[in-house]
Amino acid sequence: MARTRLRGRRPLVAGVSAILALGSSTVPLSGQGQDCDGRGILQMVVVDDSGTIPIPNATVIVQWTDADRARQPVRQEVGPAGNLALCAPRDARQATVWAEFGDASSQEAVVGIVPDATHEVELRLLVASATTGRLIGSVRDAGTERPVVAATVSVVGGTATTETNRRGSFVLSGVPVGVHELAVRHLGYAPLSHVVSVSRGITTEVDVGMVPDPVEMEPIVATATRPRRLEVGGFYERKYWGELVGGGTFFTATDIERRGPVLISQMIADEPGIRLGNCRLRRSSCILVNTRVASEFSPDGCPLSFYLDNTLVRGLGGRDGQTIDDLVRPHEIAGVEIYRNAASLPGEFAGSDSQCGIVAIWTK
Repeated sequence: MARTRLRGRRPLVAGVSAILALGSSTVPLSGQGQDCDGRGILQMVVVDDSGTIPIPNATVIVQWTDADRARQPVRQEVGPAGNLALCAPRDARQATVWAEFGDASSQEAVVGIVPDATHEVELRLLVASATTGRLIGSVRDAGTERPVVAATVSVVGGTATTETNRRGSFVLSGVPVGVHELAVRHLGYAPLSHVVSVSRGITTEVDVGMVPDPVEMEPIVATATRPRRLEVGGFYERKYWGELVGGGTFFTATDIERRGPVLISQMIADEPGIRLGNCRLRRSSCILVNTRVASEFSPDGCPLSFYLDNTLVRGLGGRDGQTIDDLVRPHEIAGVEIYRNAASLPGEFAGSDSQCGIVAIWTK
């Protein structure tokens, strides 16, 4: 049995005993004799700095970093016992694990996965002592708006460095709190340096426009601190991985403002495979349906489920004619997530109510 213990760079968490088969359905298990059908098991516990007190209602994030294909990180809230057990994918050989609670998180633990073995990971979190934040963003050609692939992004004078992926996106974790110089380099482009401010436990977004050499142009840099509700709710992490692997559609407040819909249902209905249906005589009775999924309840398609600030909303389109437009207006929305099928659905939105797909709306 492998065992890893970590003290947090940032603050605190805890958990419920559960076990999931990643990429498939939940596997019900009890006690300590978990069976993952020959796969490796991650047995995690989140405690305070002393290692004795579990912290309830925190979230554990597991990113499988050495699998045959890209996977979205698994986010699972723990319960009062402070424990969480997960079955590893069969092709996974390594996992990066950390815990989050509010604006705090533990250090990242990198765990090698051995088939048919249990790997214990203790995540210790330091309350009110977070010393790092995260930079995440994209690098594009300032003229063509095309992503710049394999650009080197680093913090000058530090150890944090990475390369952009095929979408031009990058993530720099564990950046010390404070003001830093961010350097971006790529062959054929003018080197770029920009001062960024990293806040405790917060993700700062950086969008970079690089200028090809030797054109005389000022590089373009835009920075923004993300809305707190979206950060805590995992919106940006799901957006990053969803766009990377093609799972889900995402709108930010900027996207909504740019398109200017009168009702948010209009913007959602413009997406491929989604439309307003079952309208009868009044528009107020319309529901958003997924036309790519059959349903015995509606000839127009399968009704989408809605989450508002991480809470499932029931009864929309019923006898009272209430719709999502009655609950929230476009100018009140910070972000929208749309998942059309179970394959792209994150674990936090899975369930019997989500078989037709879901729309998750986050308010400002």
